[in-house]
Amino acid sequence: MNQNKLFQGTRIRLALWYAIVMGLILTVCGIGFYTAVSHAHTVALDRELEFVAKSLHNNLELKLRQPGKLEPIVKEILPNLCVVETGCISNRATSQRHILNAIHQSYYVRLFDKSTRLIAISGSLPQTESSDLNTKLWQTIQDDAGSFYHQMSLILHTTDNRDWGYLQVGRNIADVNSYMDAVKLSLVVGLPISMMMVAVASWWLAGLAMRPIYQSYRQIQQFTADAAHELRTPLAATQATIESALLMPDLDIKEAWDILGTIKRQNYRLSSLVVDLLMLSRFDRQSISVQGELCSLNDIITDLVEEFAAMAISAKVILNSEIRVHKDIKIIGNSEQLYRLFSNLIVNAIQYTLPGGEVTVILDSYDSDTEIRVQDTGIGIAKNELSHVFDRFYRVNSDRSRHTGGSGLGLAIAQAIVLSHHGSLNVESEIGKGSTFIVTLPCDRSSLTKLIINA
Repeated sequence: MNQNKLFQGTRIRLALWYAIVMGLILTVCGIGFYTAVSHAHTVALDRELEFVAKSLHNNLELKLRQPGKLEPIVKEILPNLCVVETGCISNRATSQRHILNAIHQSYYVRLFDKSTRLIAISGSLPQTESSDLNTKLWQTIQDDAGSFYHQMSLILHTTDNRDWGYLQVGRNIADVNSYMDAVKLSLVVGLPISMMMVAVASWWLAGLAMRPIYQSYRQIQQFTADAAHELRTPLAATQATIESALLMPDLDIKEAWDILGTIKRQNYRLSSLVVDLLMLSRFDRQSISVQGELCSLNDIITDLVEEFAAMAISAKVILNSEIRVHKDIKIIGNSEQLYRLFSNLIVNAIQYTLPGGEVTVILDSYDSDTEIRVQDTGIGIAKNELSHVFDRFYRVNSDRSRHTGGSGLGLAIAQAIVLSHHGSLNVESEIGKGSTFIVTLPCDRSSLTKLIINA
C-alpha cells in the first residue's frame, strides 16, 4: 500500500484530518478543564474568605459601641491587631498568628472608620503605599511586589446598629496562582505530546482503515487482469484461426467445417466465461435473490449423478451417490442455482481425479441442517492452497484445468451460491488422497411448513 501513490496520499489526508480533529477536541477539552479547575478554586477561595470575614464581622459587631472607636475587648478577638496611631504600622507583615484560630498567616485584616480612614491592621498586608479603602464587596488587587490578593469588604455596625466603619479581610492568593500555573504548564506541555501521540495513532489507524479497501482494490485489479487474460485466450485463438483461413485461397468443405468447429468451441468457451463473470458480478451486487421454492435435494443429487455419468465414464472415473436419509430432503432455495452449485463441485471432482479413481456424492441430514459431501480420490490440494481454492481464477493445477477448459470460476460461483442460501462451503483435502467439499445448508422447518400450506 505504501508503494501506491493514490492510497498513500489518501492515507496522509485521512491521518491529517484525524489529527486536526483530535487536536481541536483535545484543545477544547484542555481549555474546558483549565476553566473548570480555575472556577472551582475561585469558588472555594471565595467561600473560605467569606467564612472568615463574616465570622470576624459577627464577633466584632458584638463588641463595638461607639462609631470609629476600638474597644479594648477587640484585642481578645484580634490579639495581634495594631492600631495605626500607635506607630505599629511598620510591622504589618510580621504577624505569624492565627486570627480566631481560622485566619492563616496569608490573611490580613484592616479596619476603617466611616470616613474610610485606616484605623487598625493585622496580618500580612499587601506591600503597597496606598491604603485607600475600596468599598466593593469583592476585589482582587496587585501590590507593588507583583503579588495578588483577594479581599472582601463589609460594613461594621455598633451594638445599637449605628455605622461604625468598614472591615476588610483579604489573603494572598500566590498559592492558588502557583497551582493554576502548574496546571497551565501541564496543559501547555501535555497538549503537544498528546498531539504527537495522536499523529502517530492517526497514521496507524488510517493504515488500518485503508487496508481492507486496499485489499479490495488489489482483488479488483487482479480480477480484471485475470478476466482480461481469460478473455484474450479464446479471442486470440479465434483471431488466429480466422487469419489462417484467410491465407488459404482454396478451402474445401472439410477444412471449412474444421475451422468453423474451432471457432465454435472458442466462442462457446468465451460465452461460458462471460456468463460466469456476469453471474459473479450479480452476486457481488446482491441482485440475485433466493426464490422461495421447494427444492428436493434427493432429486437434484440423483439427476446430476445420472447427468455426469457419461463424463465420468469418459474420464475413467467411478461416479456414485450415497443417500443416507430415508426421506425426501427439501429446502427453500433456488433450484437452478443449486443445480449449478452441485454440478460445479461434481465436475471439479471428476476433472481432478485420475483414471481409476472414484467420486462420491453423499447426502445426509441433521436436526436443522442438511449436509452434502462431494468426495473424490483425486490428486488432493496442498494445505497452503486450501485458503485460495475459492478465489476467482485460481487453479490448483493450471495445466490440467486449461486442458479441460476450466476458467477457475467454478468454485467461486459455488461459494457465492451457498452464501446466497445462508449456508457454508468448506473443503478438506490431503495430497495424493483426494478432497472433500462439504456444503451445509440450513433447513428452516417453520418456513418450509408455511410454503407447503400456501402451495
